[in-house]
Amino acid sequence: MDVIVAGDRAELVKAREALGIGEKISSGKATLALVPTMGALHEGHRSLLRLAREKADHVAVSIFVNPLQFGPTEDFSRYPRTFDADLEICAAEGVSLVFAPAAETMYLPDRQVGVSAGGMGAIVEGAFRPGHLDGVLTVVLKLFNLVQPDVAVFGQKDAQQLAMIRRMAVDLDLPISIVGAPTIREADGLALSSRNRYLSPNDRRAAPALSRALFAGAEQRTPGEIRRTAHAVLESEPSLDLDYLVLVDPATFAEVGEDHAGEAILAVAAKVGSTRLIDNVIVTL
Repeated sequence: MDVIVAGDRAELVKAREALGIGEKISSGKATLALVPTMGALHEGHRSLLRLAREKADHVAVSIFVNPLQFGPTEDFSRYPRTFDADLEICAAEGVSLVFAPAAETMYLPDRQVGVSAGGMGAIVEGAFRPGHLDGVLTVVLKLFNLVQPDVAVFGQKDAQQLAMIRRMAVDLDLPISIVGAPTIREADGLALSSRNRYLSPNDRRAAPALSRALFAGAEQRTPGEIRRTAHAVLESEPSLDLDYLVLVDPATFAEVGEDHAGEAILAVAAKVGSTRLIDNVIVTL
């Protein structure tokens, strides 16, 4: 079956009817899995689509560059938009439905109500991008309400976003299973990102220092050693402009103390040239 493309609420309803979504099925899987994206799909997105196919009979992909999650000086206008290529990837990966709304479909001109990420949305990534996580949660909740998936799949690379969406699902009693998928990397360790295409050749050579720092830190055994080792690697690459390197609780994103036991997330954000990149690894203490 060809990919069905829907651009508004009415077309979504017709697409669900055409696919028989919501009807009882015998596979034992969920009916519909959603993979929210901003487009510019790459191999990392393909991994999300494949995982979604394991979880449900049908996979829906949303392609929407969400203005609410960009600050006034960020890259909304130049964010890559590759819709035709994205559709080809979706078709190759067995996606049933692509929801590609216009901004006016998602947001009324006099929009008043959104989702607050609360205190957890004001730390780490939220401290450097005020309002970013509010915008993420608002659009994700709207997509959930519109597409009505049983399962939603997100990448671990955006670890704080994933943690906040899981918290929103709990706090707002959303009947959706939130699934995290491992980060996909280039051969030299650089996490795949739609923004990697912004990197100049020199920036591209410097960027893997982020993952090298995370992997080196993850080999250590105490929070202090993890932080010191990772910082040392980052300091060896002078072209990086570091925003943060933190070791945090996976559920709250609060910094962990020296007595922390169990999982933690070592996360980094830095500008490489004019391009801001994020990455993280899970460590066990």
